[in-house]
Amino acid sequence: FRDHYPWARMNASREVKSVELPNCKLIKGIETGAEDLEILHNGLAFISTGLRYPGIKSFEPDKPGKILLMDLNEEDPTVLELKMTGSNFDASSFNPHGISTFTDEDNTVYLLVVSHPDFKSTVELFKFQEEEKSLLHLKTIKHELLPNLNDLVAVGREHFYATNDHYFVDHYMRSWELYLGLAWSNVVYYSPDDVRVVASGFDFANGISMSPDSKYVYIAELLAHKIHVYEKHANWTLTPLKSLDCNTLVDNISVDPVTGDLWVGCHPNGMKIFSYDPENPPGSEVLQIQNILTEEPKVTVVYAEDGKVLHGSTVASVHKGKMLVGTVFHKALYCEL
Repeated sequence: FRDHYPWARMNASREVKSVELPNCKLIKGIETGAEDLEILHNGLAFISTGLRYPGIKSFEPDKPGKILLMDLNEEDPTVLELKMTGSNFDASSFNPHGISTFTDEDNTVYLLVVSHPDFKSTVELFKFQEEEKSLLHLKTIKHELLPNLNDLVAVGREHFYATNDHYFVDHYMRSWELYLGLAWSNVVYYSPDDVRVVASGFDFANGISMSPDSKYVYIAELLAHKIHVYEKHANWTLTPLKSLDCNTLVDNISVDPVTGDLWVGCHPNGMKIFSYDPENPPGSEVLQIQNILTEEPKVTVVYAEDGKVLHGSTVASVHKGKMLVGTVFHKALYCEL
């Protein structure tokens, strides 16, 4: 049975070998997850917190999620909750998942957030107002090709690639899809006048990101333990180029804008994420992948631990020698590398 499909795909028997970093501390004010985060070139980091996701633990199931801001230029950075404004925005049902930013020619920053109001899927588009430390809600994007959103990468103000992590919307069917390993999830390109599936056949498509030169799109296939590299074309289509096996459940992908390295938040043992036991919590693992486009990419486990510190890492991102690590529903870590 241990080689049985769900068991193997969840890496259920894997034990974590600890890889410690000397200068890490938990971030005060994050107790209900930091499922995704993105650091701007200037060191400001957006963090999504409070995700409620079917089948996954939540420490505050009755509270809406938030977007936090952290300034990595500070000596001892702290988080601040960003106010959300906008007449048509219902903050009480905000349930943020993957996030991505887009910076316009005039340096206006837009934040695109996957949200699950009432466990449906939307993309919420905000304009970041730095002076006011607030997010102005501009619009809600919904589409029948975006039924089960997980993550997205912005390629324009209202243009993005997004992952659907399931094919079925119905909760019962989704659990069978997961159990049987139906690799039916996909990636969609969205713009206001063109929406289409551009890649499919994934066993739980999860994180998505892009190379600094915008030529390649990286897709994490959680339950196949793979990161896929796709070539991006001028007409927004994607062509598969290569895949990298990771022996861990790969979640969100952040790309270092300077080096092009991939930083991946991972679940060493996925069974512990889907069946949470506080006595035996899910561990955390961060991979750094260098030279992914070459014949022999270098994969380094930068950080790993068995859940004593962090339960279920989903994302890691770096900026000038500092690293943030977020989780689905638990705490977040700030490290000096």
